[in-house]
Amino acid sequence: MNLSLELMLQLTIILPLVMTLVIVAVGHRPNVREGVTIATSLALLYLVINLYQGLTSGETIEVFWWELLPALQVSFTIEPLGMLFALIASFLWLITTVYSIGYMRSHHEENQTRFYACFAIAIGAVMGIAFADNLFTLFIFYEILTLSTYPLVTHAGTEQAKKGGRVYLGILLSTSIVFFLLAIIITWIISGTLQFTPGGVFDENVNTTLVGAILVLFVFGIGKAGIMPFHRWLPAAMVAPTPVSALLHAVAVVKAGVFTILKVVVYIFGIDLLAVLPTTQFLLYLAGASILLASLVAMRQDNLKARLAYSTISQLGYITLGALLASPAAVIGSSMHIATHAFGKITLFFCAGAIFVSAHKTKISEMRGLGRQMPITMAAFFIASLSIIGVPPTGGTWSKWFLLLGTLETEQWVLMIVLLMSSLLNIAYLLPISVNAFFPNFLPGKEQDSNRLLANTQIKEAPLPSLIALCITALACVILFIYPQHLYQLSASILDISGMLYGK
Repeated sequence: MNLSLELMLQLTIILPLVMTLVIVAVGHRPNVREGVTIATSLALLYLVINLYQGLTSGETIEVFWWELLPALQVSFTIEPLGMLFALIASFLWLITTVYSIGYMRSHHEENQTRFYACFAIAIGAVMGIAFADNLFTLFIFYEILTLSTYPLVTHAGTEQAKKGGRVYLGILLSTSIVFFLLAIIITWIISGTLQFTPGGVFDENVNTTLVGAILVLFVFGIGKAGIMPFHRWLPAAMVAPTPVSALLHAVAVVKAGVFTILKVVVYIFGIDLLAVLPTTQFLLYLAGASILLASLVAMRQDNLKARLAYSTISQLGYITLGALLASPAAVIGSSMHIATHAFGKITLFFCAGAIFVSAHKTKISEMRGLGRQMPITMAAFFIASLSIIGVPPTGGTWSKWFLLLGTLETEQWVLMIVLLMSSLLNIAYLLPISVNAFFPNFLPGKEQDSNRLLANTQIKEAPLPSLIALCITALACVILFIYPQHLYQLSASILDISGMLYGK
């Protein structure tokens, strides 16, 4: 059966939502339920890959669903930035599903059917965000994503989980309604359209002070991007099970945030207009402050997931900063960092979950010598750490390289120093974890803790599905370094500048 590309586009959104009902219906049969989830994720990946092939062959893929008012319609289209986001999300949903089967069963989690159902709704919402043709459509699915992930954050049902869920929902809903929605309304009034348009939607004679204020509303309103001071929902959400943390930090929520900021910058403002707005410099320094402050807070966290949460806030600042630099290299760096950070950070969270399930450890100070019992997990953690730091042989090298080029292009020397300092801080809060795991006496610490851990011969590697998942994502970190061409070409084509930097 040959499906049209337009039908495939619609199925990427509809299929996960429909299969939610099937997952609930077969919830009393775990094997069938998880088989349905894996089959759906495979089908989604197949659809997205076909759409990618259609895009690269020059096809125009557009779908119209519904018009509320003139210039307010629910419609979808395929363009390079959305395609990049959809490829990452669909692939990592499959891998996270495999990981979740090992984690959820080994940890004997309750309400697993609700977990997989909400997971499917969330990925359907992500596809809606990725392929949204306008701000109105994007906003609808942005809110669906917030609401569908709330039950995942409060999955444990404890008072702490409920408190974390209230912070999560409160910040994301308040920022989107107070700032994001207001920015969309003002944009509609001024420009007469919410359509994502290459080069932006504003007239060249528009009041730059007013548009600069709209930019501030967008950056603060897109709370999922984790820009300070609207970042507290991220550490609060760490009460969720590790597969949920991986979903929040790599597959769906935070990537939806920075994707939206990049999409708004490129297709609503345009990088030419952005460069002359009076508020751009303020927001650049705010992003730089988020990068450094979150890194400093991460260094003080002994809880592994908390440290990774603040690391995510810092890394999101990279993408926001790159978008706001308004230079070709920076936009390429930002879009590439969406991918490289996704694979690096999801690996780190997979490893954190594996350590919790197998060794029942959550504190970094208790993990000295753990590499003897869990060598594969800690080796994967080391590779992913290198990618987050941005050094060879991992994919994070390329995204950070282009971000640095962006600061050079725009002569933002302070921000270049911020990026370099942040990478040093990344080393300080990530590498000692792996070093202490394999060489417990190499760095100063409590040797009695490592000796006690080494004496515990009951610790083994995580269940096989979880181990396979974290190995795949760690391997992807290396593959993105060796073969970055497709990622670069997709990122460069966002501005149709694939030959601009190198004169091709």
